[in-house]
Amino acid sequence: MIRFVIILPLIVVTWLLLVKAVSDLKKANIDWTGVTTIIGFIALAFWLRHITGMG
Repeated sequence: MIRFVIILPLIVVTWLLLVKAVSDLKKANIDWTGVTTIIGFIALAFWLRHITGMG
């Protein structure tokens, strides 16, 4: 029961923050090409590290 009392507010707060972040992103004017390029480079770096074992 104590775990439930501790975990439930954390879940609610996380959900509210996620909803607020999504609504802020919808209103923002973001260059999605740049964002996807950055995410792509990060994914490529992790993949190359996994394949080569270096880094």
